[in-house]
Amino acid sequence: MAEKKTAKVPLAAYERELLRLQTELVKLQEWVRSEGARVVVIFEGRDAAGKGGTIKRAAEHLNPRVARTVALPKPTERERTQWYFQRYVEHLPAAGEIVLFDRSWYNRAGVEHVMGFCTKEEYQLFLRQCPIFERMLTEEGILLRKYWFSVSDAEQQKRFRRRLKDPTKRWKLSPMDLESITRWEAYSRAKDEMLVHTDISEAPWFVVESDDKRRARLNMIAHLLGSVPYHDVPPPVLELPSRPPSTGYVRPPRDLQTFVPDHAAGL
Repeated sequence: MAEKKTAKVPLAAYERELLRLQTELVKLQEWVRSEGARVVVIFEGRDAAGKGGTIKRAAEHLNPRVARTVALPKPTERERTQWYFQRYVEHLPAAGEIVLFDRSWYNRAGVEHVMGFCTKEEYQLFLRQCPIFERMLTEEGILLRKYWFSVSDAEQQKRFRRRLKDPTKRWKLSPMDLESITRWEAYSRAKDEMLVHTDISEAPWFVVESDDKRRARLNMIAHLLGSVPYHDVPPPVLELPSRPPSTGYVRPPRDLQTFVPDHAAGL
């Protein structure tokens, strides 16, 4: 029997609920800053699973000095000789900070393993060390949340095709992304193996069904908010001061400055 499809979230309802959740994320941010908490959120999943779009919506109204996104490029030659987790450690939050990892140390359990960018020994070592590393983070008091965005093969292909045709999204496609199409089952096995070893009680995995991007974004953000014991921190009372009387300042003539041409006037 075919699985019943869930109706897509209507746009108006999505935008209304997203704004409400984003407002709560600002409250969470202020709690993190006030309490000196440290929050790490990991976004993982297949290519085109919707991680980037969710991160964008989650961070849209947050203070970039408090909440920052980390999306590391491939390691340098020097980083390749370091302890694998070393380059991620320097991006962990200090007190009062939130870090959103757009892909993380789990690269080793996914793309590096499937594409042969690491040895079997390095892969096995990662699976042994990762739970230890994450227990150390949680024992240190870091609030660690891990989300796996699950997309079907049919939906992934649709998104790839849209990216090929859309000049504003073409940059999102790389030869590595296209290679993932032919290695779908290899990535599935790698994900299953990763969950077996790293779905620990101190830092469990949470799967986000993401064929419907709107639903995925709302579900993920709502879950994150519900998993952190934050509370509303009253903002300081601010009042706009009265503008003082003029002391004789005169603005220089406009023709002494170079202005941006009025492109909008021709629309």
